Amino acid sequence: MTPHQLSAKIRNLRETVPMTAEFERILTRRGSWNGNQVWYTSQRQHWLGWLKGYKGPGYYNRKDWHRSAEFVYKHVVCPPMVLWLAEASGVPKAKVAEAKQAALSATPSLPSQSAAIRKTIPWEMIEVCLDKRGGYGKEIKHA
Repeated sequence: MTPHQLSAKIRNLRETVPMTAEFERILTRRGSWNGNQVWYTSQRQHWLGWLKGYKGPGYYNRKDWHRSAEFVYKHVVCPPMVLWLAEASGVPKAKVAEAKQAALSATPSLPSQSAAIRKTIPWEMIEVCLDKRGGYGKEIKHA
């Protein structure tokens, strides 16, 4: 999947999801993240803006913007952004809760918390959920 294809799928996802909203509140209380000091109003908007940067150097002056969606997922260092994609794409609630807890138990840094989520919810799981649901709000039941 390309960043452009991921962006198209994300456009169909719910703007906000409950576990990620709670996660953002916890991180804000802990002082490790503050959603009030950002340019975006939702993690969906954050993803769309981030992916838009893969059409060229973007805000971060990327040297190589010909990347896969998997590469992008593995390099995001905003824990709520990573968790939102999992929850909104339909990863089972129990797995999202496990990832959220892993992030909250990790070293209180954005890279460590993002890595903890990705360790629990690898890209392959996200991709399967996005493909199965076509990007529309239902949780996917895994065997």
